[in-house]
Amino acid sequence: MLPTAAMLEQKDVPQVVFKTRLHDEWRDVSSDALFANKTVIVFSLPGAFTPTCSSTHLPRYNELAATFKEHGIDDIICMSVNDAFVMNEWKAGQDASHVTMIPDGNGDFAAGMGLLVDKRALGFGMRSWRYSMLVKDGVIQKAFIEPDKEGDPFEVSDADTMLRHVSPGATAPQAALIFAKPGCRHCARAKAALTAHGFDFAEVTMSPTINGRALRAVSGNSTWPQVFIDGELIGDADALDAYFAAQAA
Repeated sequence: MLPTAAMLEQKDVPQVVFKTRLHDEWRDVSSDALFANKTVIVFSLPGAFTPTCSSTHLPRYNELAATFKEHGIDDIICMSVNDAFVMNEWKAGQDASHVTMIPDGNGDFAAGMGLLVDKRALGFGMRSWRYSMLVKDGVIQKAFIEPDKEGDPFEVSDADTMLRHVSPGATAPQAALIFAKPGCRHCARAKAALTAHGFDFAEVTMSPTINGRALRAVSGNSTWPQVFIDGELIGDADALDAYFAAQAA
């Protein structure tokens, strides 16, 4: 039976030495090194490269990292019962540069939390249950543990739920995407405008497969760049300038 959040809160985190890899060298990292004199968010999940973990859990924490930092969070840790090589490759593939990946390879931390579960039916062996927690100076202040039911529930350990706890009035940043092509001065102008307004935008660059036909298919326009903000088509560089002007008015 899984522990409840109340059973974990105001308890110390487990004391574990993690086997990590940095610059192709083994490095032991203790719980104290991760948590002492810091305010840290931990989110733990069943496995690197798995669907929910890769599509939602890790990317959203990485996306909100700057917002968490503005509200007093020193670090965001992603933990999984995987080895250091797997965690490092997953981080690189996800471009999750704002999250610290910690391999709980032997499941010692998950076991200390009471959240090591049997996933042998899936061929996973023993893995961590999905949860998140806020830790201050090694003491668990708040825990969000997914409900104990079949499958892989993902209802309360997400980044937005944690943000609402850390700062109820915080506003999550808008998401921006730009379709651009190399050497395009209007594309450079649009990217500069997005940066100036604080957007950590994603970019899709023109290629043999991302061409004018693809651009028209997604935007209805054939001129580069085309900018989307929170799923809404803004348009080219001039349209983006007009959008920001209207926001400031």
